[in-house]
Amino acid sequence: MSFINYSSREINCKIVYYGPGLCGKTTNLQYIYNKTSPTAKGKMISLATETERTLFFDFLPLSLGEIRGFKTRFHLYTVPGQVFYDASRKLILKGVDGVVFVADSQIERMEANQESLDNLRDNLKEQCYDIEKIPLVLQYNKRDLPNAAPVEDLSRMLNYLARPEFLATATSGFGVFDTLKEVAKLVLQELRKGTR
Repeated sequence: MSFINYSSREINCKIVYYGPGLCGKTTNLQYIYNKTSPTAKGKMISLATETERTLFFDFLPLSLGEIRGFKTRFHLYTVPGQVFYDASRKLILKGVDGVVFVADSQIERMEANQESLDNLRDNLKEQCYDIEKIPLVLQYNKRDLPNAAPVEDLSRMLNYLARPEFLATATSGFGVFDTLKEVAKLVLQELRKGTR
């Protein structure tokens, strides 16, 4: 559902970071924002409520290539992790071009990961998207923690669609740009299909 701005010759694409509360969605975006050249990024905008510090989304345009003479600009968003904010999640998914599902690698968060992935599928369906067709990448975050589940268990439980998956420690930046580059590549592939 990318937006084309003919006057600036830009294709604007929306990537949403989705996952359970405190899994590292915001940490991913903050790392990307801090390591991106000031000339290549816009302002980071946070929205928070009085009751939940993790309720905000970040907006960040990045230029990552051209399609038929148009620059591509990526807008990165996070969704609130808590199911209580499902209406916000649905709103943020509107017009999405690609999704990064950030899973919390901690063993005790396995059920929360599964619930969040099921919620993503349901919310995409409500927006008339098919989780099997949308560009989707999985990131297994917090790999540095001693209680991290084996990668095979995470993959078996969450990656039933056999999508690209990345190990990450967002606080140090490990795996953060690899994840972003892959989802951006998948989004661009979809855009190119539409321009033929």
